[in-house]
Amino acid sequence: MTDGAAGVSRVTVGAALSALIAALLAVAVTAALLVVAYRRILRRRLTDELVQLSGPSIVRALLPLQVMTTFLSEIYGHSEANRDVVAGVLGGVGAEPHGADLTISTHTTVDYELRAVDHQTYELLSTVKYSFKENVTDHRFVIFATCDPLLRNSITLACRLPLFESWFVPDRLLFEPSVDAMLTSVNIGIRYTDLDGGHHDVAPGKVELAEVGYRNWPEFLTFFRGPTGSMPRQNPAQYMGTLRIFECDLGELTDVDHIVGSVENLSLQSTTLQRVDDGFCFWQAPYPCYVERISFDAVALTLNGSVPWLFRVVPFTFRSTATGGWTPAEQLSDLVVSSWLLPGHGVALLWKPSNDHTSGM
Repeated sequence: MTDGAAGVSRVTVGAALSALIAALLAVAVTAALLVVAYRRILRRRLTDELVQLSGPSIVRALLPLQVMTTFLSEIYGHSEANRDVVAGVLGGVGAEPHGADLTISTHTTVDYELRAVDHQTYELLSTVKYSFKENVTDHRFVIFATCDPLLRNSITLACRLPLFESWFVPDRLLFEPSVDAMLTSVNIGIRYTDLDGGHHDVAPGKVELAEVGYRNWPEFLTFFRGPTGSMPRQNPAQYMGTLRIFECDLGELTDVDHIVGSVENLSLQSTTLQRVDDGFCFWQAPYPCYVERISFDAVALTLNGSVPWLFRVVPFTFRSTATGGWTPAEQLSDLVVSSWLLPGHGVALLWKPSNDHTSGM
């Protein structure tokens, strides 16, 4: 190779190296700028986008019990008492995928009517309508009747069946005859989906309620099987005079050609016998319920010639404030709730004679 050719070759190699180095520097600078941009701007945006995309999907894939237990442990710390909160918020255990074992009513109305029988007792006529968020596939219905305040406050957390109602009779002497009278008054109506996906409505009608023997109570209430929250295991025999359990199959309301696959709506009507001098009645949510309204009709509580009553409606809910002062029965108006009520929440109606000028609740 001649000297001229060698020189040209060296110049060509040098130019190529320079171009390569410049390209590498450009790539390096570009990469550095991208890293800086990623760390300062893009990473946060990408993370937010991933959370938005994957977060709900992950939550939906988990069991409701897992989600709530983890969340409460992070917020409240680890405690056995968290289970009560989980059951109250979820409306069940939450151990089935997609909340299949949960009972949540998204539309609920309550109507109470009070009718005096005599100066000592009155009939409480109630109509409660539920519309469930997810159709309830277990079509057993259970009624718990008790005169024990401890049981009244524990049944909601201890019941693992999706459809149930609780009756509370404060007077122990009135408990047995009151419950017997209630049973004949129960009317249940449902809207349901059959096994083929068809929708059907069944108007409220009589149902056959079978009483559950005390030896089978552990199948219905967890505190008869073991501890429930802070409540130790209970012996069913100790409550034979203060608790009665009844069950029925809602499928008996339908015809043989349209078997109940799942329950969409439920309407429950019943009449209970109570003592007038209790001075109150109340409705309490058995599971999470979005309540539109609660109405009280107490005109018939006053007998002819008797001193009329004054009434006061007192919610015990997230917005637990009294609705006003004492008022005559004719002026009672519907209570518009428009809020979620969890187990333990409810609304009470208080009354006193109109000639009672005390200011106590």
